[in-house]
Amino acid sequence: MLLGTACFKASAQSQSISATDTCVIFSRGQRAPAHTFTGVVWVQQLIEPDSAFTIPVGYVTFEPGARSYWHSHAGGQVLLALGGIGYYQERGKPIQILRKGDAVKCPPNVPHWHGASPNTGFVQVAITPNTATGRVTWLQPVSDQEYRGQKP
Repeated sequence: MLLGTACFKASAQSQSISATDTCVIFSRGQRAPAHTFTGVVWVQQLIEPDSAFTIPVGYVTFEPGARSYWHSHAGGQVLLALGGIGYYQERGKPIQILRKGDAVKCPPNVPHWHGASPNTGFVQVAITPNTATGRVTWLQPVSDQEYRGQKP
Protein backbone atom coordinates (compact mmCIF):
# COMPACT_ATOMS: atom_id res chain seq x y z
CA MET A 1 0.00 0.00 0.00
CA LEU A 2 1.78 3.13 -1.23
CA LEU A 3 0.62 6.20 0.66
CA GLY A 4 3.00 8.92 -0.48
CA THR A 5 6.40 10.03 0.73
CA ALA A 6 7.71 11.95 3.69
CA CYS A 7 11.39 12.43 4.47
CA PHE A 8 13.02 12.42 7.90
CA LYS A 9 16.27 13.71 9.42
CA ALA A 10 17.68 13.83 12.94
CA SER A 11 17.31 17.35 14.31
CA ALA A 12 20.18 18.91 16.26
CA GLN A 13 18.11 19.48 19.41
CA SER A 14 16.07 16.29 19.70
CA GLN A 15 18.12 13.80 17.66
CA SER A 16 14.79 12.19 16.77
CA ILE A 17 13.79 11.35 13.24
CA SER A 18 12.50 14.38 11.31
CA ALA A 19 12.57 15.64 7.69
CA THR A 20 15.25 14.56 5.15
CA ASP A 21 17.18 11.66 6.77
CA THR A 22 15.23 8.86 5.11
CA CYS A 23 12.35 8.87 2.69
CA VAL A 24 9.38 7.06 4.12
CA ILE A 25 6.87 5.70 1.65
CA PHE A 26 4.47 3.81 3.93
CA SER A 27 2.11 4.85 6.69
CA ARG A 28 3.55 4.26 10.15
CA GLY A 29 0.61 1.93 10.83
CA GLN A 30 -0.60 0.95 14.27
CA ARG A 31 1.05 1.31 17.65
CA ALA A 32 2.89 -1.91 18.56
CA PRO A 33 1.72 -3.69 21.72
CA ALA A 34 3.35 -2.67 25.01
CA HIS A 35 3.64 -6.34 26.07
CA THR A 36 6.26 -6.99 23.33
CA PHE A 37 7.94 -3.57 22.89
CA THR A 38 9.50 -0.97 25.18
CA GLY A 39 8.84 2.64 24.17
CA VAL A 40 6.86 3.92 21.20
CA VAL A 41 6.91 1.64 18.14
CA TRP A 42 4.67 1.72 15.07
CA VAL A 43 4.07 -1.24 12.74
CA GLN A 44 2.55 -1.22 9.27
CA GLN A 45 2.02 -4.74 7.92
CA LEU A 46 2.86 -4.48 4.22
CA ILE A 47 2.34 -8.14 3.27
CA GLU A 48 0.31 -10.59 5.33
CA PRO A 49 1.29 -14.27 5.11
CA ASP A 50 -1.05 -16.61 3.26
CA SER A 51 -0.96 -20.17 1.92
CA ALA A 52 1.05 -19.15 -1.17
CA PHE A 53 3.43 -16.64 0.46
CA THR A 54 4.44 -17.44 4.04
CA ILE A 55 6.62 -14.32 4.16
CA PRO A 56 5.05 -11.41 6.06
CA VAL A 57 6.73 -8.06 5.55
CA GLY A 58 6.39 -5.25 8.08
CA TYR A 59 7.43 -1.61 8.11
CA VAL A 60 8.51 -0.66 11.65
CA THR A 61 9.19 2.81 13.09
CA PHE A 62 10.96 3.01 16.48
CA GLU A 63 11.04 6.31 18.35
CA PRO A 64 14.33 7.07 20.16
CA GLY A 65 15.02 4.51 22.91
CA ALA A 66 12.27 2.14 21.73
CA ARG A 67 13.00 -1.54 21.20
CA SER A 68 11.46 -4.99 20.87
CA TYR A 69 11.54 -7.56 23.61
CA TRP A 70 13.89 -10.49 23.19
CA HIS A 71 12.32 -12.85 20.69
CA SER A 72 13.06 -15.49 18.06
CA HIS A 73 11.61 -16.67 14.75
CA ALA A 74 11.44 -20.33 13.72
CA GLY A 75 12.13 -19.28 10.12
CA GLY A 76 14.61 -16.50 10.92
CA GLN A 77 14.17 -12.85 9.99
CA VAL A 78 15.74 -10.25 7.71
CA LEU A 79 15.96 -6.58 8.72
CA LEU A 80 16.52 -3.80 6.19
CA ALA A 81 17.55 -0.48 7.74
CA LEU A 82 15.86 2.48 6.02
CA GLY A 83 16.91 5.36 8.25
CA GLY A 84 17.92 6.65 11.63
CA ILE A 85 20.21 4.67 13.94
CA GLY A 86 19.18 1.20 15.04
CA TYR A 87 20.47 -1.48 17.36
CA TYR A 88 20.40 -5.25 16.77
CA GLN A 89 21.66 -7.89 19.18
CA GLU A 90 21.67 -11.67 19.29
CA ARG A 91 21.80 -13.29 22.73
CA GLY A 92 25.43 -13.54 23.91
CA LYS A 93 26.82 -11.22 21.21
CA PRO A 94 27.57 -7.48 21.19
CA ILE A 95 25.07 -4.91 19.93
CA GLN A 96 25.37 -4.07 16.22
CA ILE A 97 24.70 -0.49 15.10
CA LEU A 98 22.40 -0.30 12.07
CA ARG A 99 22.27 2.61 9.63
CA LYS A 100 20.42 3.31 6.40
CA GLY A 101 21.31 0.62 3.85
CA ASP A 102 22.33 -2.07 6.35
CA ALA A 103 20.79 -5.54 6.15
CA VAL A 104 20.81 -8.18 8.88
CA LYS A 105 19.97 -11.89 8.77
CA CYS A 106 18.62 -13.08 12.11
CA PRO A 107 19.19 -16.87 12.23
CA PRO A 108 16.25 -19.21 12.92
CA ASN A 109 15.46 -19.78 16.60
CA VAL A 110 18.16 -17.37 17.83
CA PRO A 111 16.92 -14.96 20.53
CA HIS A 112 17.52 -11.35 19.49
CA TRP A 113 16.09 -7.85 19.77
CA HIS A 114 16.18 -4.69 17.66
CA GLY A 115 15.21 -1.07 18.05
CA ALA A 116 16.36 2.54 17.98
CA SER A 117 19.39 4.14 19.56
CA PRO A 118 18.74 6.22 22.70
CA ASN A 119 18.72 9.60 20.90
CA THR A 120 17.75 8.81 17.31
CA GLY A 121 14.73 6.97 15.95
CA PHE A 122 15.01 4.06 13.54
CA VAL A 123 12.98 2.80 10.57
CA GLN A 124 13.23 -0.77 9.24
CA VAL A 125 11.53 -3.32 7.05
CA ALA A 126 11.22 -6.71 8.75
CA ILE A 127 10.83 -9.82 6.59
CA THR A 128 9.95 -13.03 8.42
CA PRO A 129 10.17 -16.07 6.12
CA ASN A 130 8.67 -19.52 6.57
CA THR A 131 5.93 -18.50 8.98
CA ALA A 132 4.28 -21.89 8.47
CA THR A 133 6.74 -23.05 11.17
CA GLY A 134 5.75 -20.23 13.53
CA ARG A 135 6.05 -16.46 13.24
CA VAL A 136 7.54 -15.26 16.53
CA THR A 137 8.25 -16.47 20.07
CA TRP A 138 8.28 -13.53 22.47
CA LEU A 139 10.59 -13.67 25.48
CA GLN A 140 11.41 -11.14 28.22
CA PRO A 141 11.95 -7.37 27.90
CA VAL A 142 15.43 -6.07 27.06
CA SER A 143 16.70 -4.56 30.33
CA ASP A 144 18.12 -1.04 30.39
CA GLN A 145 21.50 -2.61 31.25
CA GLU A 146 21.33 -4.89 28.17
CA TYR A 147 20.18 -1.95 26.01
CA ARG A 148 23.21 0.06 27.11
CA GLY A 149 25.46 -2.90 26.18
CA GLN A 150 26.60 -3.53 29.73
CA LYS A 151 27.41 -7.00 31.00
CA PRO A 152 25.28 -8.18 33.97
